[in-house]
Amino acid sequence: MKSVFNFSMKKILPILLIAFLFFYVASCEKDDICVDGDTPLLVIGFFDADNPTEPKEVPSLRVKEVVLDQNINTITDRASNLDSIGIPLRIDTTSTQFSFITNSADDDTTGEETGNVDILTVSYSMQEKFVSRACGIVANYEEINVALPDNPENWIKDIDVVQQKVENSNNIHVKIFH
Repeated sequence: MKSVFNFSMKKILPILLIAFLFFYVASCEKDDICVDGDTPLLVIGFFDADNPTEPKEVPSLRVKEVVLDQNINTITDRASNLDSIGIPLRIDTTSTQFSFITNSADDDTTGEETGNVDILTVSYSMQEKFVSRACGIVANYEEINVALPDNPENWIKDIDVVQQKVENSNNIHVKIFH
């Protein structure tokens, strides 16, 4: 009786091992790697006010978020070779105010910000979008509106919202003419 038991265990053990491996591999899920999970930035292109189809760089540009009083970290601060930028919109409110400062510098004696400052208010509605389990939820923005108070000293001459929805950071959403 003992030899019959050993013979049948020798046949059953490999079958059980193969079955176990099959179910183990079949129960695995693909890796949760998030590729498309970032909330898109508002892309702003700068154009020549006299020739609206020509991109125009802004000298020593600094962009600050007004309420948080922080420099935007998605662009190089005080860069002079930018004709477009991507800036984040706040997700905890329906508008974000930005100081756009051209010819930005620090005063040598006081350390105060110098340059020409225009304050833009970007208003929008936010829509949450589930991307995947790995990426979670991202914010998309709709009904984009950009306001600039009238001031004869504005360096920004005109603003044109070319895309009302911000679903990716691949295209220009707002054109600023200066």
